[in-house]
Amino acid sequence: MPETATYPIGSGILRLLEGDITKDDADAIVNAANSALAGGGGVDGAIHRAAGPKLPGACREIIARIGRLPAGGAVITPGFDLPARHIIHTVGPIWRGGTEGEPEALRSAYAQSIARAVENGLATISFPAVSTGVYGYPVDKAAPLALGVMAEALEKGAVREIRLYLHGKHAYALWRSVADDLFGGIAR
Repeated sequence: MPETATYPIGSGILRLLEGDITKDDADAIVNAANSALAGGGGVDGAIHRAAGPKLPGACREIIARIGRLPAGGAVITPGFDLPARHIIHTVGPIWRGGTEGEPEALRSAYAQSIARAVENGLATISFPAVSTGVYGYPVDKAAPLALGVMAEALEKGAVREIRLYLHGKHAYALWRSVADDLFGGIAR
């Protein structure tokens, strides 16, 4: 059975889940995309496969309009064949030691994703652990930053619920430990 923890924050809820974000029925799921929105490995490839054949065309249309999506940026597409109605594509930073703007870009990736949800009147948004996979962002640095952005949005009432999907028991345990420290072990 996948693990889950729930943290009431402000008038909203933060949920940490071990599982597959492509199965989530939130108003929007977040894709940890590359700057060309071209699909790839990890969660990006899984979302592209699960969303079906219309997603690449929608992504190409966006790129034709804006060029590349910079680290920290976020755009939205329909969810197509996913249970989620929308996909918010964000580009996290590649870890280069933390001195090349990585924390600011990661903070922006989460904040801009939430901003796209708010602009589109969405109440629930589900994230993967942006940049902590192949982009190499250390979890001990990414988790408090990401959870802080999520908590701030919930405190302000920007969205009703934020879900964070973690891949595997080890990743779940790491993020759960940070969340328990930040939120005083209030998980249900």
